[in-house]
Amino acid sequence: MSDDHTHVQEFFGSRAADWDRRFPDDGPAYTAAVAGLGLREGDRVLDAGCGTGRALPPLRAAVGPSGLVVGADLTPAMLQAAVRAGRDRAGRLLLTDVAALPLRSRTLDAVFAAGLVAHLADPAGNLRELARVVRPGGVLALFHPIGRAALAARQGRRLTPDDLRAEANLGPLLAGSGWAMTAYVDEDDRFLALATRSATEPGTWPPVTNSSPLSGH
Repeated sequence: MSDDHTHVQEFFGSRAADWDRRFPDDGPAYTAAVAGLGLREGDRVLDAGCGTGRALPPLRAAVGPSGLVVGADLTPAMLQAAVRAGRDRAGRLLLTDVAALPLRSRTLDAVFAAGLVAHLADPAGNLRELARVVRPGGVLALFHPIGRAALAARQGRRLTPDDLRAEANLGPLLAGSGWAMTAYVDEDDRFLALATRSATEPGTWPPVTNSSPLSGH
């Protein structure tokens, strides 16, 4: 296991048991963000980096009983917390890395990812992997229940120009990874970026070059 994976598992594993109690009021924000995906009855959706599964119930409600909901996470303790909360009833849980999803190409209609981007070891490559499993025209939602500035203040740090989620950085990152950003909202009470999956195949997507604003990430 890479050092990045070990760090992620240690960070979230130590916090899994108390995660929902630390953020008890995020439910409505998750529901509103899921609504932004525009899911329909019978759709197939992945919650990438699902954590304790807070998005799974609204995702299930959106796709109905005939749809498919999959929650994937790298940290066993987070998935165990999801089961204790009963959220495994809303979707199938997978212990897996989003860098190598055990899913067939072009089989999903959407991906929901809450708080995921900042923890990706290879943002461009990992976003390409998410694009691989989504059909052309499918949708990606990158979400956080508070905005960048509010999150930085909570963590005692300052925003810097190289912040991965800044619009000027995220747009090119998505474009080089098989996605076209269609909406971007960064407010105190939410962060939500929506993107549509390109019709081209992974081998034809342009790379993120060293001249990108993301150079060095």
